[in-house]
Parts: sequence; structure tokens; C-alpha cells
Amino acid sequence: MKIAYMAVLGIAVLAVAAVLGAAVWEGQHVAPALTAKVTPDPKRGEYLIRAGGCIACHTEEQALKDKGPILGGGRALKTPFGTFYGPNITKDPVHGIGKWSDAEFVRAFRAGRSPAGHNYYPAFPYTSFAGADERDLLDIKAYIFTLPSLAKPSKPHEVGFPYNLRFGLTFWKWIYFERVRFRPDPAKSAEWNRGAYLVNHLAHCGECHTPRNALGGFKSDMVLAGARTLEGGTAPNITPDQETGIGQWSESAVVDALKSGMLPDGDFVGGAMTDVVNHGTSHLNDADLKAIAVYLKSVKPVRNKVEKKK
Repeated sequence: MKIAYMAVLGIAVLAVAAVLGAAVWEGQHVAPALTAKVTPDPKRGEYLIRAGGCIACHTEEQALKDKGPILGGGRALKTPFGTFYGPNITKDPVHGIGKWSDAEFVRAFRAGRSPAGHNYYPAFPYTSFAGADERDLLDIKAYIFTLPSLAKPSKPHEVGFPYNLRFGLTFWKWIYFERVRFRPDPAKSAEWNRGAYLVNHLAHCGECHTPRNALGGFKSDMVLAGARTLEGGTAPNITPDQETGIGQWSESAVVDALKSGMLPDGDFVGGAMTDVVNHGTSHLNDADLKAIAVYLKSVKPVRNKVEKKK
């Protein structure tokens, strides 16, 4: 009995220590020093923010339709864990990111943490953005700060227990979050490496096109193999599988789909991909679109037919 009691007590102490440790780690707010030595380029950032898909997620649908001010937040993302709203990321000092330092901005992408040290929900795809180039992120910030400031409060997320306990995300990060920077493969071409960087990090294609488990983590053996999205729609298999993926597509067909939204069969992309094309990939240059196509055609084919939810 005494041994059993001590074992239970030990487990309880470890559990409390883990929770307290997570809370302390979650509250840390010292952003790491930056390494970039160049002056941020807002014009370049205007291009990169399109590649990163930031506009569609951080702008309400009506504002996009009306071609109104962008990045004021409010776009809803409905998921099995609750509804998340893209926050205001204009330079407003109260409701936006106007007081953020460059280091704090970069840490949000690379560590999934706010300036105060709180965990961000992975609805903000820092799991992919962690590999983004520091200069790219600073150029994006420089562009954002050229845009009008919108004094508009961000909508609070509608998330129930236990998902509303942000410190619990620390444990999720321990399991699923790899803070891996992009490293070019010297055995591959510059074009292939550019495509790998865009697909896996800046454009974060896998966030929608890779299946997730019950806890929202990626299924690592099915990267880009298509999935039911967090919003309840479907993202197709974009590996080069001949039957269920894009194996029969030419590189130019991939480029056309990203540029115009038109698929090889004459149909057009739908759902969230419409916004991805309209406010993102259609603004990319031909070289980057070709690089994406080259990379996608080279990844491991995975057979996975994504069925629409009935």
C-alpha cells in the first residue's frame, strides 16, 4: 500500500511540475536576437505576403469582395476544436501589431508565441512558417507597416474547454512542432529548392493538404496526400500519384491551376483554394510557380483518394 501511495504521489508531483513548467515556458517573452543585416524591403514584402497567404486569412470576406482595407482581421476558420478568427495584423498600436519589434514578429512565425510569450493556436500555421527565411519575414513586416492602420479589435476565438487553455499547447508543441529552418539540398537544383521552400514553409501547402490525427498533428507518412480540411472541406492529393494525385498533370498544368485556378479538365478550384489563388498564387511570378510545380512533381507519390463529406 505504501509503495502504491508513493507511486501515485510521485505521478501527481510530476504532473503538477509539468503543468507549472509549461506555464512558465508559455509565459516567457524574451524574443531571440535577429541575424538579418539588410534593410527590410516593403516592396519585396508585398510579393511575399501573397506567397504566404496572409491576406485571405486576416481580412474579412466582405472587405475582400469590396476591395477594402486588408489585414484588419475577422476571417473565421471553423474547426473541430472551435472557431478561430484571423486577428488584426495592421500597424495599429492598440489592436494590431504596431508595437511589435522585428524580433517579436519573427518569433511569432518561428515559435508560435505572442510578444507576451503566450502560445498561438496552430490555426496560425507557424508549424510551417518556422522554416521561413528571416529576411522574408522582415520584408513582410515592412510591407504591413506601409498599409493603413485599422483601429479594430480582433474577434476572440470561440474555443471551449480544454482547448481554451493555451498553456496546454506547450505539450502539443512538444509532440508536433519541429522548429526546423529550411536548408537547401545541395544535390538538387536551385529551382527545386525554391519550390521546396515555398511549398513546405512560406506557402504552407501541407497545412491543408496533409491529413491530421485526432489531436490536430500531421500524419507524417501522408504529407501533401490530401485531407479533409479543418473547415470541413476537402483539399486534394497533390502528390504525383497517378490515380489519386497530380501524377498525370504536366508542370504547366500545375502552374495554370495556381495562376488562374483552372484545372486540367477545364473545371476550376473551389472552396478555400479560390482565395488562395485569387489573393495569393495568382500574384506570383512564373519562376516561382514553375518551382512549385517542379517540387510537387518530385515528392513521394502517396495513394489517397479524399472523399467529400456526405
